[in-house]
Amino acid sequence: MSLRVALIDDEPLVRAGLAAIIDSDPGLEVVGEASDGAEALDLVRRTRPDVVVMDVRMPRLDGLEATRLLLGLQEPPRILILTTFDSDDYVFDALRAGADGFVLKRAQPEELVRAVHTVAGGEVLLYPAKVREMASRAQPRSERVSSAQLSGREQEVLRLMARGLSNNEIAAELFLGVETVKTYVSAVLAKLGARDRTQAVIAAFESGFITP
Repeated sequence: MSLRVALIDDEPLVRAGLAAIIDSDPGLEVVGEASDGAEALDLVRRTRPDVVVMDVRMPRLDGLEATRLLLGLQEPPRILILTTFDSDDYVFDALRAGADGFVLKRAQPEELVRAVHTVAGGEVLLYPAKVREMASRAQPRSERVSSAQLSGREQEVLRLMARGLSNNEIAAELFLGVETVKTYVSAVLAKLGARDRTQAVIAAFESGFITP
């Protein structure tokens, strides 16, 4: 089955371009569009997308607030933030609020398609170097991560997650089975109260557990 995608952007031409790119992939299907964050909640409730591709800067209600609203749904979608600038503080705030990743509007079409699939799968942290860079500029806000709450192996796994490694790559790095790595990743997310890898890594940066 194709992944269902909703597009939220205030520029009709941008939405049209995004829709053409996404619909060109046989594994993706655009199921709805909205022009701002205020319309996003109703659209997502009606169409139940797997992934929402959303501009971060919009009138009436921006992508940050829309992210918070969408994550309040009983079955929230994955959220991929669109931005013009990779240094945009709004992007890091959206990631902190629960967005799963971001992609630049100037990205190549194949990068956008790959980002949608990656966010839907939730196994890899998108653009770990940029997340690290944004974290280095942000003020620490969390003490959720400490060496005391995670086992030694879980700490190793979290550090490799922060580098953007997949489960297969972590398994190779630590000489473990992939299923064992999945168990460790699940344990890390549960202990940190994190929705996904992105949230776990941001918490680790903000706690000083991992130094940006």
